[in-house]
Amino acid sequence: MSRLTTPRIEAALQSALSAGEVGVQVAACLGDQLVVDTWAGETSAGSGDQVTGDTLFPVFSVTKALTATAAHLQVQRGRLRYDQPVAEVWPDYAQHGKDSITLEHVLAHRSGAPTIPAGTSVQQLLDWEWMCAGIAAEPPVAPPDTMNAYSPYGFGFVVGELVRRTDARKRSFQEFVRAEVLEPVGAHDFHLGLPASERGRVAILTGEEPPLLHPAGFGPRASPPDLPFGPSLYNLPEVQAAGLPSAGGVATAKATAKLFALYAGRGRVDGEQFLSDAVIEQCRRPRPLEPDQTYGYVLPVGYGGLWHVAPGVSNSRAGGALTDGILSHTGAGGTVAWAEPDRGLAVAILHNRSFFGPQAMAPFGEIGDAIHDLVG
Repeated sequence: MSRLTTPRIEAALQSALSAGEVGVQVAACLGDQLVVDTWAGETSAGSGDQVTGDTLFPVFSVTKALTATAAHLQVQRGRLRYDQPVAEVWPDYAQHGKDSITLEHVLAHRSGAPTIPAGTSVQQLLDWEWMCAGIAAEPPVAPPDTMNAYSPYGFGFVVGELVRRTDARKRSFQEFVRAEVLEPVGAHDFHLGLPASERGRVAILTGEEPPLLHPAGFGPRASPPDLPFGPSLYNLPEVQAAGLPSAGGVATAKATAKLFALYAGRGRVDGEQFLSDAVIEQCRRPRPLEPDQTYGYVLPVGYGGLWHVAPGVSNSRAGGALTDGILSHTGAGGTVAWAEPDRGLAVAILHNRSFFGPQAMAPFGEIGDAIHDLVG
Protein backbone atom coordinates (compact mmCIF):
# COMPACT_ATOMS: atom_id res chain seq x y z
CA MET A 1 0.00 0.00 0.00
CA SER A 2 1.53 3.31 -1.07
CA ARG A 3 1.60 6.39 1.11
CA LEU A 4 0.84 10.01 0.30
CA THR A 5 3.16 12.02 2.53
CA THR A 6 6.11 14.39 2.84
CA PRO A 7 9.36 14.20 4.82
CA ARG A 8 8.04 16.81 7.26
CA ILE A 9 4.85 14.83 7.89
CA GLU A 10 6.88 11.65 8.44
CA ALA A 11 9.16 13.48 10.87
CA ALA A 12 6.08 14.71 12.74
CA LEU A 13 4.76 11.15 12.98
CA GLN A 14 8.06 9.96 14.43
CA SER A 15 7.95 12.83 16.93
CA ALA A 16 4.47 11.69 17.95
CA LEU A 17 5.75 8.16 18.57
CA SER A 18 8.66 9.54 20.58
CA ALA A 19 6.16 11.52 22.67
CA GLY A 20 4.30 8.35 23.63
CA GLU A 21 1.93 7.57 20.78
CA VAL A 22 1.55 3.86 19.97
CA GLY A 23 -0.01 3.91 16.51
CA VAL A 24 -1.06 6.90 14.41
CA GLN A 25 -2.83 7.26 11.08
CA VAL A 26 -3.20 10.57 9.24
CA ALA A 27 -5.12 11.58 6.13
CA ALA A 28 -6.01 14.85 4.45
CA CYS A 29 -8.17 15.85 1.50
CA LEU A 30 -7.77 19.07 -0.47
CA GLY A 31 -11.02 19.49 -2.30
CA ASP A 32 -12.00 16.02 -3.49
CA GLN A 33 -8.38 14.87 -3.76
CA LEU A 34 -6.66 12.77 -1.11
CA VAL A 35 -3.30 14.50 -0.55
CA VAL A 36 -2.09 12.79 2.65
CA ASP A 37 -2.51 9.16 3.65
CA THR A 38 0.18 7.85 5.97
CA TRP A 39 0.70 5.97 9.22
CA ALA A 40 3.24 4.87 11.81
CA GLY A 41 3.59 2.72 14.91
CA GLU A 42 1.91 -0.40 16.23
CA THR A 43 -1.67 -1.59 16.30
CA SER A 44 -1.17 -2.77 19.89
CA ALA A 45 1.51 -1.60 22.32
CA GLY A 46 4.53 -3.90 22.21
CA SER A 47 2.98 -6.29 19.70
CA GLY A 48 5.24 -5.51 16.78
CA ASP A 49 2.15 -5.49 14.52
CA GLN A 50 2.45 -2.40 12.35
CA VAL A 51 -0.29 0.09 11.58
CA THR A 52 -1.18 0.21 7.87
CA GLY A 53 -3.49 2.36 5.82
CA ASP A 54 -6.21 -0.24 6.37
CA THR A 55 -6.01 -0.26 10.18
CA LEU A 56 -9.26 0.81 11.83
CA PHE A 57 -9.33 3.00 14.95
CA PRO A 58 -12.13 3.78 17.42
CA VAL A 59 -12.89 7.47 16.87
CA PHE A 60 -15.07 8.16 19.91
CA SER A 61 -16.99 11.46 19.63
CA VAL A 62 -15.77 12.22 16.13
CA THR A 63 -18.80 9.98 15.50
CA LYS A 64 -21.01 12.92 16.48
CA ALA A 65 -20.07 14.67 13.25
CA LEU A 66 -21.54 11.75 11.32
CA THR A 67 -24.67 11.73 13.45
CA ALA A 68 -25.13 15.48 13.00
CA THR A 69 -24.66 15.09 9.24
CA ALA A 70 -27.54 12.62 9.11
CA ALA A 71 -29.79 15.17 10.83
CA HIS A 72 -28.69 17.92 8.45
CA LEU A 73 -29.59 15.69 5.53
CA GLN A 74 -33.09 15.16 6.94
CA VAL A 75 -33.49 18.90 7.44
CA GLN A 76 -32.46 19.52 3.86
CA ARG A 77 -35.01 16.94 2.71
CA GLY A 78 -37.77 18.67 4.66
CA ARG A 79 -38.27 15.80 7.09
CA LEU A 80 -36.91 17.75 10.06
CA ARG A 81 -36.49 21.44 10.97
CA TYR A 82 -33.85 22.96 13.19
CA ASP A 83 -36.54 24.83 15.15
CA GLN A 84 -38.76 21.74 15.43
CA PRO A 85 -39.46 20.46 18.93
CA VAL A 86 -38.08 16.97 19.40
CA ALA A 87 -41.43 15.94 20.87
CA GLU A 88 -43.23 16.69 17.59
CA VAL A 89 -41.45 13.68 16.12
CA TRP A 90 -40.94 11.73 19.34
CA PRO A 91 -43.90 12.43 21.68
CA ASP A 92 -42.49 10.52 24.67
CA TYR A 93 -39.58 12.96 24.78
CA ALA A 94 -41.91 15.66 26.12
CA GLN A 95 -41.84 14.14 29.62
CA HIS A 96 -40.90 16.47 32.51
CA GLY A 97 -41.41 19.62 30.46
CA LYS A 98 -39.01 18.83 27.63
CA ASP A 99 -41.65 19.69 25.02
CA SER A 100 -39.93 22.91 23.86
CA ILE A 101 -36.46 21.42 23.25
CA THR A 102 -35.68 21.65 19.54
CA LEU A 103 -33.30 19.83 17.23
CA GLU A 104 -31.13 22.95 17.13
CA HIS A 105 -30.86 22.96 20.93
CA VAL A 106 -29.73 19.34 20.90
CA LEU A 107 -27.18 19.87 18.12
CA ALA A 108 -25.65 22.83 19.97
CA HIS A 109 -25.64 20.99 23.32
CA ARG A 110 -28.02 23.63 24.70
CA SER A 111 -31.05 21.40 25.27
CA GLY A 112 -30.83 21.65 29.04
CA ALA A 113 -31.16 17.85 29.08
CA PRO A 114 -27.64 16.40 28.78
CA THR A 115 -27.97 13.47 31.18
CA ILE A 116 -28.67 9.76 30.79
CA PRO A 117 -30.40 7.51 33.34
CA ALA A 118 -28.45 6.97 36.55
CA GLY A 119 -26.99 3.49 36.83
CA THR A 120 -27.07 2.77 33.09
CA SER A 121 -25.17 -0.48 32.51
CA VAL A 122 -23.04 -1.39 29.52
CA GLN A 123 -25.74 -3.79 28.34
CA GLN A 124 -28.37 -1.05 28.57
CA LEU A 125 -26.09 1.41 26.77
CA LEU A 126 -25.96 -1.00 23.84
CA ASP A 127 -29.77 -1.32 23.73
CA TRP A 128 -31.11 1.45 21.47
CA GLU A 129 -34.73 1.13 22.57
CA TRP A 130 -33.82 1.08 26.27
CA MET A 131 -31.60 4.15 25.94
CA CYS A 132 -34.19 6.12 24.01
CA ALA A 133 -36.91 5.31 26.55
CA GLY A 134 -34.59 6.21 29.40
CA ILE A 135 -33.49 9.51 27.87
CA ALA A 136 -37.10 10.43 27.08
CA ALA A 137 -37.94 9.93 30.76
CA GLU A 138 -34.99 12.00 32.04
CA PRO A 139 -35.88 15.35 33.62
CA PRO A 140 -34.03 18.39 32.27
CA VAL A 141 -31.47 20.24 34.36
CA ALA A 142 -32.32 23.66 32.87
CA PRO A 143 -34.69 25.27 30.36
CA PRO A 144 -33.56 24.90 26.74
CA ASP A 145 -31.16 27.43 25.24
CA THR A 146 -30.17 28.84 28.64
CA MET A 147 -26.85 27.06 29.19
CA ASN A 148 -24.15 25.12 27.42
CA ALA A 149 -24.11 21.52 28.66
CA TYR A 150 -22.43 18.96 26.43
CA SER A 151 -24.20 15.61 26.16
CA PRO A 152 -21.51 12.93 25.62
CA TYR A 153 -23.93 10.01 25.30
CA GLY A 154 -27.43 11.47 25.02
CA PHE A 155 -26.73 13.61 21.94
CA GLY A 156 -26.39 10.63 19.63
CA PHE A 157 -29.51 8.85 20.78
CA VAL A 158 -31.71 11.95 20.54
CA VAL A 159 -30.42 13.01 17.11
CA GLY A 160 -30.31 9.43 15.89
CA GLU A 161 -33.86 8.70 17.01
CA LEU A 162 -35.13 11.79 15.19
CA VAL A 163 -33.41 10.61 12.02
CA ARG A 164 -34.71 7.07 12.45
CA ARG A 165 -38.29 8.22 13.03
CA THR A 166 -38.26 10.46 9.95
CA ASP A 167 -36.67 7.94 7.59
CA ALA A 168 -39.28 6.97 5.01
CA ARG A 169 -37.70 3.51 4.73
CA LYS A 170 -37.75 2.92 8.53
CA ARG A 171 -34.16 1.74 8.68
CA SER A 172 -32.02 1.57 11.77
CA PHE A 173 -29.89 4.65 12.32
CA GLN A 174 -26.78 2.65 11.48
CA GLU A 175 -28.30 1.51 8.18
CA PHE A 176 -29.36 5.07 7.39
CA VAL A 177 -25.92 6.62 7.84
CA ARG A 178 -24.26 3.86 5.82
CA ALA A 179 -26.59 4.29 2.84
CA GLU A 180 -27.33 8.00 2.97
CA VAL A 181 -24.08 9.56 4.24
CA LEU A 182 -21.02 7.32 4.31
CA GLU A 183 -21.34 5.67 0.91
CA PRO A 184 -22.31 8.85 -0.98
CA VAL A 185 -19.36 10.85 0.42
CA GLY A 186 -16.88 8.02 -0.16
CA ALA A 187 -16.24 7.27 3.52
CA HIS A 188 -16.54 3.53 2.90
CA ASP A 189 -14.25 2.51 5.77
CA PHE A 190 -16.10 4.46 8.46
CA HIS A 191 -18.19 1.93 10.37
CA LEU A 192 -21.04 2.66 12.75
CA GLY A 193 -21.68 -0.89 13.85
CA LEU A 194 -18.48 -2.79 13.07
CA PRO A 195 -19.07 -6.04 11.14
CA ALA A 196 -17.50 -9.11 12.76
CA SER A 197 -15.53 -9.65 9.56
CA GLU A 198 -13.63 -6.38 10.14
CA ARG A 199 -12.82 -6.92 13.82
CA GLY A 200 -9.27 -8.11 13.13
CA ARG A 201 -8.37 -4.77 11.54
CA VAL A 202 -9.04 -2.70 14.67
CA ALA A 203 -6.16 -1.19 16.63
CA ILE A 204 -6.15 -1.91 20.36
CA LEU A 205 -6.60 1.12 22.59
CA THR A 206 -4.09 1.58 25.38
CA GLY A 207 -3.35 4.23 27.97
CA GLU A 208 -5.43 6.25 30.39
CA GLU A 209 -9.06 6.06 31.36
CA PRO A 210 -10.74 9.47 31.27
CA PRO A 211 -10.97 11.62 34.39
CA LEU A 212 -14.33 12.41 35.96
CA LEU A 213 -15.96 15.28 34.09
CA HIS A 214 -16.71 18.46 36.06
CA PRO A 215 -18.08 16.99 39.32
CA ALA A 216 -19.51 20.38 40.29
CA GLY A 217 -21.58 20.42 37.11
CA PHE A 218 -23.41 17.74 35.15
CA GLY A 219 -20.40 15.71 33.97
CA PRO A 220 -20.97 12.60 36.11
CA ARG A 221 -24.66 12.46 35.12
CA ALA A 222 -24.02 13.04 31.43
CA SER A 223 -20.94 10.81 31.20
CA PRO A 224 -21.10 8.32 34.09
CA PRO A 225 -17.74 6.99 35.33
CA ASP A 226 -19.05 3.42 34.90
CA LEU A 227 -19.27 4.08 31.13
CA PRO A 228 -15.81 5.55 30.48
CA PHE A 229 -14.69 6.80 27.09
CA GLY A 230 -11.51 4.76 27.28
CA PRO A 231 -9.84 1.42 26.54
CA SER A 232 -11.73 -0.65 29.12
CA LEU A 233 -15.07 -0.08 27.36
CA TYR A 234 -14.24 0.82 23.78
CA ASN A 235 -11.95 -2.15 23.12
CA LEU A 236 -14.92 -4.46 23.70
CA PRO A 237 -16.13 -6.15 20.49
CA GLU A 238 -19.76 -5.78 21.51
CA VAL A 239 -19.34 -2.01 21.95
CA GLN A 240 -17.68 -1.63 18.56
CA ALA A 241 -20.40 -3.76 16.96
CA ALA A 242 -23.26 -1.79 18.52
CA GLY A 243 -22.75 1.43 16.57
CA LEU A 244 -23.26 3.86 19.45
CA PRO A 245 -24.46 7.07 17.79
CA SER A 246 -22.39 9.42 19.95
CA ALA A 247 -19.05 7.61 20.11
CA GLY A 248 -19.17 4.20 18.45
CA GLY A 249 -17.50 4.91 15.12
CA VAL A 250 -14.56 2.79 13.98
CA ALA A 251 -12.73 4.10 10.93
CA THR A 252 -9.61 4.76 8.94
CA ALA A 253 -8.18 8.25 8.79
CA LYS A 254 -8.84 8.30 5.04
CA ALA A 255 -12.55 7.59 5.51
CA THR A 256 -12.78 10.16 8.30
CA ALA A 257 -11.10 12.81 6.16
CA LYS A 258 -13.56 11.98 3.38
CA LEU A 259 -16.46 12.67 5.75
CA PHE A 260 -14.99 16.01 6.80
CA ALA A 261 -14.21 16.88 3.17
CA LEU A 262 -17.97 17.34 2.85
CA TYR A 263 -17.68 20.33 5.20
CA ALA A 264 -14.37 21.54 3.80
CA GLY A 265 -16.11 21.66 0.41
CA ARG A 266 -19.02 23.68 1.84
CA GLY A 267 -21.39 20.79 1.29
CA ARG A 268 -20.12 19.66 -2.11
CA VAL A 269 -18.96 16.14 -2.98
CA ASP A 270 -17.46 15.38 -6.40
CA GLY A 271 -18.89 18.60 -7.76
CA GLU A 272 -22.41 17.90 -6.51
CA GLN A 273 -24.13 19.86 -3.74
CA PHE A 274 -24.79 17.27 -1.01
CA LEU A 275 -25.53 19.70 1.84
CA SER A 276 -26.93 23.17 1.19
CA ASP A 277 -25.30 26.50 1.97
CA ALA A 278 -27.94 26.98 4.68
CA VAL A 279 -26.80 23.79 6.42
CA ILE A 280 -23.15 24.86 6.33
CA GLU A 281 -24.06 28.27 7.75
CA GLN A 282 -26.03 26.55 10.52
CA CYS A 283 -22.87 24.63 11.40
CA ARG A 284 -20.73 27.78 11.37
CA ARG A 285 -23.07 29.77 13.63
CA PRO A 286 -21.52 29.72 17.12
CA ARG A 287 -23.37 29.06 20.33
CA PRO A 288 -22.65 31.50 23.19
CA LEU A 289 -19.05 31.40 24.42
CA GLU A 290 -19.95 30.56 28.00
CA PRO A 291 -18.52 27.80 30.21
CA ASP A 292 -19.93 24.38 29.41
CA GLN A 293 -21.60 22.90 32.50
CA THR A 294 -20.61 19.34 31.59
CA TYR A 295 -16.93 20.10 30.99
CA GLY A 296 -16.45 23.11 33.25
CA TYR A 297 -14.78 25.33 30.66
CA VAL A 298 -15.56 27.22 27.45
CA LEU A 299 -16.00 24.90 24.48
CA PRO A 300 -16.57 26.55 21.07
CA VAL A 301 -19.42 24.64 19.42
CA GLY A 302 -21.77 25.59 16.60
CA TYR A 303 -25.52 25.25 16.26
CA GLY A 304 -24.98 22.43 13.77
CA GLY A 305 -23.26 20.08 16.21
CA LEU A 306 -19.67 20.57 15.05
CA TRP A 307 -16.94 22.26 17.05
CA HIS A 308 -15.14 25.47 16.12
CA VAL A 309 -11.78 24.43 17.55
CA ALA A 310 -9.39 21.51 17.08
CA PRO A 311 -7.78 21.08 20.52
CA GLY A 312 -4.20 19.89 20.46
CA VAL A 313 -3.63 20.94 16.85
CA SER A 314 -1.51 24.04 16.44
CA ASN A 315 -2.15 26.88 14.06
CA SER A 316 1.18 28.14 12.80
CA ARG A 317 -0.39 31.35 11.55
CA ALA A 318 -1.82 32.47 14.87
CA GLY A 319 -0.47 30.21 17.59
CA GLY A 320 -2.54 28.15 20.02
CA ALA A 321 -5.40 25.86 19.10
CA LEU A 322 -6.56 25.74 15.50
CA THR A 323 -9.72 27.80 14.98
CA ASP A 324 -9.91 30.09 11.91
CA GLY A 325 -13.49 29.23 10.97
CA ILE A 326 -13.01 25.48 11.10
CA LEU A 327 -15.63 22.78 11.60
CA SER A 328 -14.32 19.92 13.67
CA HIS A 329 -14.89 17.25 16.23
CA THR A 330 -12.57 15.59 18.68
CA GLY A 331 -12.85 12.23 20.35
CA ALA A 332 -11.89 11.07 23.82
CA GLY A 333 -8.19 10.51 24.24
CA GLY A 334 -7.09 12.93 21.54
CA THR A 335 -8.53 11.75 18.22
CA VAL A 336 -9.34 14.75 16.03
CA ALA A 337 -10.76 15.59 12.60
CA TRP A 338 -11.46 18.97 11.11
CA ALA A 339 -12.49 20.87 7.99
CA GLU A 340 -11.20 24.26 6.87
CA PRO A 341 -13.79 25.55 4.39
CA ASP A 342 -11.69 28.59 3.50
CA ARG A 343 -8.91 26.26 2.29
CA GLY A 344 -11.00 23.32 1.16
CA LEU A 345 -8.90 21.18 3.50
CA ALA A 346 -10.06 18.23 5.62
CA VAL A 347 -7.76 16.38 8.04
CA ALA A 348 -8.13 13.34 10.30
CA ILE A 349 -5.60 12.18 12.89
CA LEU A 350 -6.49 8.85 14.50
CA HIS A 351 -4.55 6.93 17.13
CA ASN A 352 -4.79 4.19 19.73
CA ARG A 353 -3.26 5.95 22.75
CA SER A 354 -5.86 7.19 25.20
CA PHE A 355 -4.37 10.48 26.46
CA PHE A 356 -6.02 13.02 28.75
CA GLY A 357 -3.03 15.17 29.66
CA PRO A 358 -2.57 18.88 28.94
CA GLN A 359 -3.18 19.91 25.34
CA ALA A 360 0.30 21.44 25.31
CA MET A 361 1.69 17.90 25.66
CA ALA A 362 -0.37 16.48 22.80
CA PRO A 363 1.91 15.59 19.87
CA PHE A 364 -0.41 16.34 16.97
CA GLY A 365 0.30 20.05 16.53
CA GLU A 366 3.43 19.28 14.54
CA ILE A 367 1.42 17.02 12.23
CA GLY A 368 -1.13 19.77 11.62
CA ASP A 369 1.62 22.26 10.81
CA ALA A 370 3.27 19.80 8.42
CA ILE A 371 0.00 19.36 6.52
CA HIS A 372 -0.49 23.12 6.32
CA ASP A 373 3.06 23.38 4.99
CA LEU A 374 2.15 20.92 2.23
CA VAL A 375 -1.05 22.61 1.09
CA GLY A 376 0.11 26.21 1.58
